[in-house]
Amino acid sequence: MSNTGNKHEKFVRLAEKRVTRALESIRIIGNLANKSNYSYKEEDIKQILSALKSELDNLKTKFSSNSSSEKYQFRFKT
Repeated sequence: MSNTGNKHEKFVRLAEKRVTRALESIRIIGNLANKSNYSYKEEDIKQILSALKSELDNLKTKFSSNSSSEKYQFRFKT
């Protein structure tokens, strides 16, 4: 098998694991919507969604141009 085939197999294996983990994390974030357990403001939700959208936009950019971007850690703005 060619090196390209090995690289693709590695890509598929890692992508499946990482995307599954990311989707599960998003589902867990969705659990925060349960108002019987949590209290939040509309602005909190906007910040969470903005952070997720921004990181997804960065991901799209990486796949279209192979550029690197900064790592981002979410923090609420006060």
